[in-house]
Amino acid sequence: MKLCVLGAGSWGIALTLHLKRNGHNLTLWEHDKAKALELEQKRENKVLLPGIILPKDILITHEIYKVLTGCDGVVIAVPSHVVRSIAKSATLHLPKGAWVACAAKGLEEETHLRLSEVLKQNLQSDTPIAVLSGPSHAEEVSRTMPTTVVSASSDPAIAKAVQNAFHSNYFRVYTSTDVIGVELGGSLKNVIAIAAGITDGMSLGDNAKAALMTRGLHEISRLGIALGAQPQTFAGLAGMGDLIVTCTSHHSRNRLLGEKIGKGATLEQALKEMVMVAEGVKTSKAAVALAEKAKVEVPITQEVYKVLFEGRNAKEAVKSLLSRTAKPETDTTERISF
Repeated sequence: MKLCVLGAGSWGIALTLHLKRNGHNLTLWEHDKAKALELEQKRENKVLLPGIILPKDILITHEIYKVLTGCDGVVIAVPSHVVRSIAKSATLHLPKGAWVACAAKGLEEETHLRLSEVLKQNLQSDTPIAVLSGPSHAEEVSRTMPTTVVSASSDPAIAKAVQNAFHSNYFRVYTSTDVIGVELGGSLKNVIAIAAGITDGMSLGDNAKAALMTRGLHEISRLGIALGAQPQTFAGLAGMGDLIVTCTSHHSRNRLLGEKIGKGATLEQALKEMVMVAEGVKTSKAAVALAEKAKVEVPITQEVYKVLFEGRNAKEAVKSLLSRTAKPETDTTERISF
């Protein structure tokens, strides 16, 4: 197959290399002309993925029409806040019948939409769309370390097509029709990971972090189900799996940002030190808005938002969470069932 990857950050490079290993013909798009030229010449991004070399027969360019021409499938691996603009550009050159798989994770800040919803608004109405999510750091995928993810689409045939393109002996892909759950799991876990990083920065210990992750999964599930997701999705790779890796891994940008804040940095200071985007920052705004609209309690997400944008001290946030009214662990009125 001829496949195109839009986005030459660490995730885009890792997926390009993986798909090339699977025997596909690959093209890679980088929006910045100078960066595209440098990557085309050097075949390596020493800042994001040192030691990972892209084969010379992969076309790398900033001209989107060149990478999309004649492609059978497109993988979107850009930050969530540029998905809309990328989709608007891509739809002008996307071949009829080519599927689009969104490997980005996040919610659009202004509209609170899931990224597949953003794509539907900006691609041709008959464009097949899937999402790819799960515990999958680029640093490990690029080095063929065992990874397992989910390909989700409302059309099982498209989920299967994306599965076939990506599946390998080290990159296992399952299919799902629960696009809502897979996207929300992959997005909302970034907010919980910031909270987990704050506990690391404050040296609150393993007990606190384990509790935070567990209750974080509970509130992700509660909000997701209220928005139409299937409960069992949150016990799977796009829910529990992605939450675990994002809250615990040294590769996690969201956890790292939280750790810096837990050690006393402001959001501005923490972001200035980051090389890559921490999606949980923008997602926290959208998540709080979605929860308010759905009338769902998301106390951890709300405290993260207050720490990031309202100047709440991290210690005050922890105290607020621990001092909430005592209650049963499970609420029989909630439809959360794993």
